[in-house]
Amino acid sequence: MMTRRWFMLVTAAALAGSALPAAAQQRPKVTMYKNPACGCCGEWAKHMESKGFVVETRMVEDVMPVKRKFGVPDTLASCHTAEVEGYALEGHVPASDVWRLLRERPKVTGLAVPGMPVGSPGMEQGPPQPYATISFRGQQTRVFAQH
Repeated sequence: MMTRRWFMLVTAAALAGSALPAAAQQRPKVTMYKNPACGCCGEWAKHMESKGFVVETRMVEDVMPVKRKFGVPDTLASCHTAEVEGYALEGHVPASDVWRLLRERPKVTGLAVPGMPVGSPGMEQGPPQPYATISFRGQQTRVFAQH
């Protein structure tokens, strides 16, 4: 039985949702390519999902062809490569940086966290070390965020 209070709550929720841009109402899909033997990639996927993304994992024996396909420079390589809304994500990029990327839409190929720095999402074991998220387009790189 629908009560007046329930109806008001549902209506308020619907109105609040309709005021948001369409992109904010949907959870962006991240497609991650990883080697089946790598465990930290799954931890990064959990981080992304906990921050509002939907992650689809595709197992590949060799991630290098995927990195080349998405234009990831060799100098920025990490353990997994992902794609979200046409942008490449290399390694343990924090979800906050990906949200910023999708909000600002810079003219870059993608973002990378080279290597596997301790303290980055999915690599939380041990004392965190400072690291940077790098934006890239071809061989041109720039610091996107410091962590």
